[in-house]
Amino acid sequence: MNDNTHSNNTDRFLSFSLGEEEYAMPLLSVREVIDVPEITHVPFTPPHFLGIMNLRGQVISVIDLRHRLGIKPQNAAETAIIICDMAPLCIGVMVDSINSVLSPDPSQVSDKPQIQSTRNTDYITGVYRKDKQLVIFLDIAKCLGAEDLKAAQGAGAKQAA
Repeated sequence: MNDNTHSNNTDRFLSFSLGEEEYAMPLLSVREVIDVPEITHVPFTPPHFLGIMNLRGQVISVIDLRHRLGIKPQNAAETAIIICDMAPLCIGVMVDSINSVLSPDPSQVSDKPQIQSTRNTDYITGVYRKDKQLVIFLDIAKCLGAEDLKAAQGAGAKQAA
């Protein structure tokens, strides 16, 4: 067993597709991955807020990450929901497909690129050079933002009451 084994176990990422691009989030923030269930729409919510779902008795808010990031969905049969553990809240994130679990070598991961944008890009935490493709690492909490998390928590609390 080498010294890198411990760091590789903690630096693993779930890779998924949004449109034509590949993204990843820390595996430790993923509770589970499920097929798209029945989702109940909640009125007066942002367009990327799909609604709420029942996951074994727990009400979970569902966000379409593609729509939230302005990415055209693939509408493939592999569309899935990633249940993210964002203590004390769990939230479902819809993606086009789940690809793999990555354990990148730190030498293949670059810092967040300098991006000229009118929007906040703090949700990008790094870029992984996987063969000839780039994988963008995301901080899912920053992707959603405080307003989305508050709306998700509120929608779940109202439905659970």
